Amino acid sequence: MKTQFKIFSVCLVIAAMLCMCAKSNKQAIKPIDPQNMDVTVQPGADFFRYANGNWMKNNQIPDEYARYGAFEQLIEENYVSVRSILDDAAALKNAEKGSLAQKIGDFYATAMDTVTIEKNRLTPLNSEFERINALSSREDILSEIAWLQSANLPALFYIFSEQDQSNSENVIAYLYQGGLGLTDRDYYLSADGHSQDIRAKYIIHLVKMLQLAGQDSVSAAQDAETIMNFETRLAAASNTRLENRNPQNTFNKMDIANLQKTAPGFDWSAYFTAVGLPEPGAVNVAQPKFFTEIGKMIQDTDVQTWKTYLRWNLLNNVADFVSSDFVNQNFNFYGQEMSGTKTLQPRWKRMLQTTNGVLGEAVGQLYVEKYFPPQAKTRMTELVMNLKFALGEHIKNVDWMSDETKQKALQKLEKMNFKIGYPDKWIDYTSLEMNRDSFVENILRANRFEFKRNLDKIGKPVDRTEWGMSPQTVNAYYHPLLNEIVFPAAILQPPYFNMQADDAVNYGAIGLVIGHEMTHGFDDQGRQFDVDGNLNVWWQEEDSERFMERAQKLVDQYNNFTVFDSLHVDGNLTLGENIADLGGLNIALTAYKKSLENKPAPQPIDNFTDMQRFFLSYAQVWRGNIRDKELMRRLKEDVHSPSEFRVNGPIVNIEDFYAAFNIQPGDAMYREPADRAKIW
Repeated sequence: MKTQFKIFSVCLVIAAMLCMCAKSNKQAIKPIDPQNMDVTVQPGADFFRYANGNWMKNNQIPDEYARYGAFEQLIEENYVSVRSILDDAAALKNAEKGSLAQKIGDFYATAMDTVTIEKNRLTPLNSEFERINALSSREDILSEIAWLQSANLPALFYIFSEQDQSNSENVIAYLYQGGLGLTDRDYYLSADGHSQDIRAKYIIHLVKMLQLAGQDSVSAAQDAETIMNFETRLAAASNTRLENRNPQNTFNKMDIANLQKTAPGFDWSAYFTAVGLPEPGAVNVAQPKFFTEIGKMIQDTDVQTWKTYLRWNLLNNVADFVSSDFVNQNFNFYGQEMSGTKTLQPRWKRMLQTTNGVLGEAVGQLYVEKYFPPQAKTRMTELVMNLKFALGEHIKNVDWMSDETKQKALQKLEKMNFKIGYPDKWIDYTSLEMNRDSFVENILRANRFEFKRNLDKIGKPVDRTEWGMSPQTVNAYYHPLLNEIVFPAAILQPPYFNMQADDAVNYGAIGLVIGHEMTHGFDDQGRQFDVDGNLNVWWQEEDSERFMERAQKLVDQYNNFTVFDSLHVDGNLTLGENIADLGGLNIALTAYKKSLENKPAPQPIDNFTDMQRFFLSYAQVWRGNIRDKELMRRLKEDVHSPSEFRVNGPIVNIEDFYAAFNIQPGDAMYREPADRAKIW
């Protein structure tokens, strides 16, 4: 299911949901376990494999995963705990109507009712397909686009609310490019062999899905070609991921009259009325050329083609929530062909994730009550303050930033807000109806609830108490328009945060996470937002030039990381995350050193000094294996570098790493001092 589309939250992205439960067996695990290391590899040759090599050898990728690492291990442990919450709720046949337990229980029960789901197949969606089949005019097409979008089934493009980048106290409507079945516009347009292969397999997938929906082979093949041509036209008008990384490119605020001039073939007043927003006010049109093109497509594309595309859009968005024949075919393409995953996860795991997506803060309330220890929040707050102080020291001491810009940077850091654990105010699910009649209908009800909740923010002041992640999500993010960092409860456990570990381990792991997210406020994107979260040039021009000179060293470094002897990391696409990894590691290191003042020198543990444990802790956060297809997909789509380069990339720029492991000229990990990137 597509949930609210967020474009400004810059995340560390570990993508998991983990439990804070105090497991006795977890306490026995060493924070740094030498058994996970491959000491036959010299740290100066490949630190990632030196730190993680034996773990990688002993933990092959399970068939249901495209990649598998420390995070996925924790996911598996956590599934059992979160499942207990859902199973308990589903077992409450007479739960009080309207209670969180009733809503969670009814949703999860219908999700697990495979007998009814298999029997119904697409039947619960008959009225939706009939609406599309009855379309007869361009006005009907526009109305149907709005109708699907109001069910969070994003036909053609996305509409959502977000802060006004020119006035961050207010919320406005955003229009954002979309409408593609493939996961990146370049798959439609690139001439390389891999993209051509993906296009061919996508056509096969389209045909099979349309046949499952009842079409014969001839009409399915014809419609597949129609869909492919339609989406290719959308792709050609879409910005690249790299273009979208620059917030200056994606902020184009205009009134409805100017939007109508930008995309004259699309009746925007009628559309906004149909979508439930008759008075939208100012709108940010993130990619104007895309909306100009869809205006043309409304006028020059026949109604039958639109109907074919919209039927597919509906089917593609609900495929994982209907009978197993659709689920399996969807997995065959998006799971196996795109990512190399061998088998589908068990249904209960998939539905657990879906329930968290639909009722995230409802589940989160029960989760926090059961699993979140208050002492973790206290310790985390202390670490955050130490990291904040360390970043302030780095800002004061950098030699490339003018005093005027330093002062503004320190003001931005001082005003940076931190949210730890869980929201002070929860989402109100009172108006969301859930029952045990139909899984798909529960999905659509939840979608319409979330869409309306999102659009209701437009024209109102920003709610700064709101969270963009549920407490049971292991992740952290920086939101530049809010100038805030959010650390959900679930990230506060090993391998990130270990109440029993020495400080070197915690600063190397959770310290890195904190520093990483703080640094996003000053990376190539975050630095374009001022202390109040407005898109505003507040750096001196000379500062920006010197910053980018230093950042270019990272671009060049990561561009030279190769995979499969031919593919390489895109240093420009991954620049923001690479800056944050390097900056976060430097800041965490400074904070750790500060914590040692007036204390006895730490003694070695398992023959590793504290500085060695700091870097080993950082490395083990990223341990893992990944399938070739998934790695190829991520090289094209992901703004994060592959795990091995998130380890080996930053540390070669840090002097303390060389001293800790005696890295010498001639070692593969050695870089000349003049070639090392130093920003923060």
